[in-house]
Amino acid sequence: MSLEINLEGKVAIVTGAGRGIGRAVAVALAKAGADICVTARTEEQINQTAELVRAQNRKAVAVSADAAVASSVEGVVDKTIAELGGVHLLINNAGVLLPKSLLETSEAEFDRVMDTNIKSMFHFTKTVGPHFISNNYGRIVNMASVGAFIAAPSRSTYHTSKGAVVMFTKSMAIEWARHNILINAVAPGYIETDIISHISSDETKLSQYLKAIPLRRLGKVEEIAQLVAFLCSDLASYMTGSVVVADGGLLIS
Repeated sequence: MSLEINLEGKVAIVTGAGRGIGRAVAVALAKAGADICVTARTEEQINQTAELVRAQNRKAVAVSADAAVASSVEGVVDKTIAELGGVHLLINNAGVLLPKSLLETSEAEFDRVMDTNIKSMFHFTKTVGPHFISNNYGRIVNMASVGAFIAAPSRSTYHTSKGAVVMFTKSMAIEWARHNILINAVAPGYIETDIISHISSDETKLSQYLKAIPLRRLGKVEEIAQLVAFLCSDLASYMTGSVVVADGGLLIS
């Protein structure tokens, strides 16, 4: 078997694709040969991502949608199939961080985190499921976090949502394994994105965080994207229900 990641003939939906890890994943999958539906709430951002996909000589469709609303998700999947000819890969990447203590967190804020980080996965996975099952083929990669395994102050809601992502991944991997649908998760550590700008923009705070990371640096979005592309490829054909940690050694330090 060639060690090249080859996704020729595949169509992927990438949620939260307007920036950061989601954008990098869309570009990485396109470089590997896939056509991409990029979706997020902000239309301007997903249009920019779609142009980056097209720059790889792949087809792209950008769909602005709320991933936590079932009807909106159905529209994304329908448009993907209509314009790109099918759907084979799903990257559940939409996510939001809420750095607040429990007593400061409102019910609405709690719901927003859960809706974005886990309910969106429920909707997208459930919607693509019938297509994957009928084709006896599908690959799903869910974006978890090292926050699923470690606790931190002012992160209870976020870490709870990411713990749910891990268990959702494992449960669905068992449920759909007989249909040749492989479902895995990636758990990044501290990655250079807007979501941790409150850390990376403060040299003193950043230095403290880097001391806990054996590699002594933040991760790059491209490093996570390459891992996602691997999990979507035939190189990972005997992996399902796995949670792959990419954290510079944070969890072992």
